[in-house]
Amino acid sequence: MAEEKLAALRSQMVSHSPPLDALVVPSEDYHQSEYVSARDKRREFVSGFTGSAGLALITENEALLWTDGRYFLQAEQQLSNQWKLMRIGEDPAVDVWMADNLPSHAAIGVDPWCISVDTAQKWERAFTKKQQKLIQTTTNLVDEVWISRPLPEANPVVVHAIEFSGRSVEDKLKDLRGELLQEKARAIVLTALDEVAWLYNVRGSDVAYSPVVHAYAIVTSTAAFFYVDKRKLSSEVETYMEKNGIQVRNYSEVSSDAALLASEQLQTKTAEETAHDILKRPYDATKTGSGGGNNSTEEKINGLIWVDPGTCCFALYSKLNLDKVFLQSSPLALAKALKNPVEIEGLKNAHIRDGAAVVQYLVWLDKQMQEIYGAPGYFMGGEVNNKDHPRTTKLTEVSVSDKLEEFRASKEHFRGLSFPTISSVGPNGAIIHYSPEAETCAELDPNSMYLFDSGAQYLDGTTDITRTVHYGNPTSHEKSCYTAVLKGHIGLGNARFPNGTTGHILDVLARVPLWKYGLDYRHGTGHGIGSYLNVHEGPHQISFRPAARNVLLQSSMTVTDEPGYYEDGKFGIRLENVLLINEADTKFNFGDRGYLSFEHITWAPYQKKLIDLSLLVPEEIEWLNDYHSRCREILTPHLSSDDMEWLKKATEPISASV
Repeated sequence: MAEEKLAALRSQMVSHSPPLDALVVPSEDYHQSEYVSARDKRREFVSGFTGSAGLALITENEALLWTDGRYFLQAEQQLSNQWKLMRIGEDPAVDVWMADNLPSHAAIGVDPWCISVDTAQKWERAFTKKQQKLIQTTTNLVDEVWISRPLPEANPVVVHAIEFSGRSVEDKLKDLRGELLQEKARAIVLTALDEVAWLYNVRGSDVAYSPVVHAYAIVTSTAAFFYVDKRKLSSEVETYMEKNGIQVRNYSEVSSDAALLASEQLQTKTAEETAHDILKRPYDATKTGSGGGNNSTEEKINGLIWVDPGTCCFALYSKLNLDKVFLQSSPLALAKALKNPVEIEGLKNAHIRDGAAVVQYLVWLDKQMQEIYGAPGYFMGGEVNNKDHPRTTKLTEVSVSDKLEEFRASKEHFRGLSFPTISSVGPNGAIIHYSPEAETCAELDPNSMYLFDSGAQYLDGTTDITRTVHYGNPTSHEKSCYTAVLKGHIGLGNARFPNGTTGHILDVLARVPLWKYGLDYRHGTGHGIGSYLNVHEGPHQISFRPAARNVLLQSSMTVTDEPGYYEDGKFGIRLENVLLINEADTKFNFGDRGYLSFEHITWAPYQKKLIDLSLLVPEEIEWLNDYHSRCREILTPHLSSDDMEWLKKATEPISASV
């Protein structure tokens, strides 16, 4: 099958005008999304690799796939012998490889809707060495050969209520226009799905696990446009858009409207349409600050059009007058990351309910492992007793993750998972972003580590938590590795740092305990998290990657704390909480900079059986006892008496002498 797909694509490449020496198939959709809808999984279709990050390159004789350290093992297992795995950070980058290995004057094709401005410009610079050319294909060649490609769905757009969003569209547009004025820009083109959803306070279900809508937005000094499949709008949503002065246009019109915007000919509504709207609603449209009543061409300001080069596709960028484009990160990325008080309260409440679900799951799983497999259980060490435990049933990575989803689904405001649950036993835990399949997943093993990384979407917040447990008798090596990860987790979470600090600086705090033993992990340590939006949210991060230097950590941001350790073929360990960044009350204030600290908002116990207490210092033991005490206090109202008894035992204080 892989060979047939490659042959079909190579045939398309040969017949293309001009003929293509190589074809790039990115993971991203038209909005440069991390997670995409089923019909946009083109790279997965051609390569068979299902990870969320990667890029495929097809030449006349080769097929290569680039991915990062989270997916090395998974890619090795999923790629056929037709494909060669290229490890990001170890092998040459894709642009370097193309520049060095493709012939002079080579034509390299890509769908310009699926590649960002940043990436396209970077490649074009690399190609100048041998006069190679980046060719924008007029159609996506993968779509031409993908016979069974899923059809588009008309999933409804839903208004995200102010009780959850905390800020009105009017306020957000006012702030955005203030940013435009400051940068002398007359308009901004918004393409990132979570930014469009956040700005207009809408949500949807066009992408699994992310409550977003396939839509674009253009905002000018006097108008706001929403480009979407109009079949997705109910009459109530249409009225909501009108009341907020947002003009709805067809999804496909964004291309022609971008060209009109560039030539200062983008029209707002006609006088007749505007008069009709004014009659329909009993308020003054000018008070919205969105210019819904303007009936002429856009005010001709000698300004720029703002485009985010990291999220805007090359196709839309190419429609603009390039010497009048302001290339800079979208102001909405930071605005969205700085949570308002309503969002902060919602995130805290969502994590409390989510923590209760995780505890219920741990209680259930502990009982099942003892009853089905004769395991000593969550609290006890010792040998597994299988003698009197006939296996009339079994637990698998998928069946237990389904049970975890059941517990979450019973909670208020639940709207689904925030990403595919990573439920991994033993060697599968070493596959950092492992995604079990019902037909091939492993059975739980009381003699092996079990790692689960999971989260949910609630109307008031998005969650993400990882715990690693063992229901048998962990080895001293497993305990020392778990404890090193825990020490890094505590070390980062307890950090105090001055304003002006980036996540690139803090990343080392989570790694030092692992480095002591010559251990490490290949992924970043922390990412932002949305407010009923994407589980991975920028622009800030805690990571060794250079991009983490670009954005300062600020009060009211959320970020995860998730160090890990993975031993290929044996086990994986990761511990993850969501943190809220707050202003810190320090004794001194050197340089009058002000200081920041982290507040944990995730609540679930760490397995004491896996901790080598001899490796913890008194301050770490004190923190662990305090955190566990808070778990009991916060989760008690949300648990049954039986579950609470289990949690009480799981969070009993420990001491170095135990």
